[in-house]
Amino acid sequence: MKLEKLFTMQKELDAFIQNNRVEKTDVFQEKGLALLVELSELANETRSFKFWSTKGPSAREVILEEYVDSIHFMLSLGIEKGFDNLEKWPIEEVSGDLTAVFLKTTESIIFFLNELSMEAYKKVWIHYGAIAKHLKFDPEEIIAAYISKNEENYKRQKEGY
Repeated sequence: MKLEKLFTMQKELDAFIQNNRVEKTDVFQEKGLALLVELSELANETRSFKFWSTKGPSAREVILEEYVDSIHFMLSLGIEKGFDNLEKWPIEEVSGDLTAVFLKTTESIIFFLNELSMEAYKKVWIHYGAIAKHLKFDPEEIIAAYISKNEENYKRQKEGY
């Protein structure tokens, strides 16, 4: 999946948000923590780790929305560190069930936040691709959901979210 359009859209949203902030500070760490929180919210909606519960996962569209919330922060973090030249979503096989992939994704995010290299950044994308594979999300629906959420994020900013 090509990422150029998503990076462009995220740059515009980030600029809009930054221009409307009173305090102009570096928010890289906040975005990194936000990505980890969004990953946790995604895991919570899938309920993949809730061995004690018989309740099933949330609706597919809820899970997809949580998934693309993470994509916003992944793009934004890449933009901040100059990794927005990542043209295509890197794909590699990641072993394990969904819970294992969530844990590996967490590790990859923390490693990236400390390493700040293109290779570490690509690993985050690889792990998110593995989550998408487990959840049976295809590139077209990820892009459509991202675009929809991007529009919602503009609306929220304009309404003082």
